[in-house]
Amino acid sequence: MIDQLAQGDLRSGNLEVRLAESSAEVDAAQALRYRVFYTEMAARPSAEMAARRRDFDSFDRVCDHLLVIDHNLGSGPEGVVGTYRLIRRSAARSVGRFYSSDEYDISPLVEFPGEVLELGRSCVDAGYRSRPSMQLLWRGIAAYVFQYDIALMFGCASLPGTDPAGLALPLSYLHHYHIAPTNLRPIAVPQRYANMNLLDRDQVDARAALGMLPPLIKGYLRLGGFVGDGAVIDEQFNTTDVCIVVKTDQITDKYFKHYERRRDTPAA
Repeated sequence: MIDQLAQGDLRSGNLEVRLAESSAEVDAAQALRYRVFYTEMAARPSAEMAARRRDFDSFDRVCDHLLVIDHNLGSGPEGVVGTYRLIRRSAARSVGRFYSSDEYDISPLVEFPGEVLELGRSCVDAGYRSRPSMQLLWRGIAAYVFQYDIALMFGCASLPGTDPAGLALPLSYLHHYHIAPTNLRPIAVPQRYANMNLLDRDQVDARAALGMLPPLIKGYLRLGGFVGDGAVIDEQFNTTDVCIVVKTDQITDKYFKHYERRRDTPAA
């Protein structure tokens, strides 16, 4: 699928990005997610998750799992050092909903014409949180978006901690500078809604706020991403979540131009 589309280009040295090809590779992604979310970040696993030392839910059987593979460790499950979960309409339909619907009213996104993609469960092993690994993940997502003609991406992204007051600066910055247009604006469900407009715009130091944002959220913003209305406290994961929305025009345009250049470059 994705590696055929990219014709082997989704590789950097010993690292490769591709879709999981077996249940063993999905299991390796779930094990990585458990190590990062529950061991490293102190999320609260269910009893079954703790017993299996895996992060899993009903979406794992219907989604696509994007993987970063370190071929120095192996070309299969043993080499999995990064992952992203990709859920298209058809996958969400088979489960009955998108994952984000537990936290947000995403009806404007679900009703958006064209294919949509929900991104989630992004994590990279501690030893691989470097520019090459993240660039590979983004190239993998770009290839996937291009292949399936994705028009819109969305998903919940997290800031560490569960105290919105302590995150007043980055939350207010996102609210004032990156709120989604009304027709694309998800809204936190009423029972979980946490106000993001905690500081007046003139009180927001944009540079300081950007410095407090996790790299993943900054990556989305660089692609022209927006945020929804309201944050959501996720006690299980010990995070404060925002809903990110990204129209894929920039992604597909850059991807297309990149591969057009490759195609038109004479072989050495």
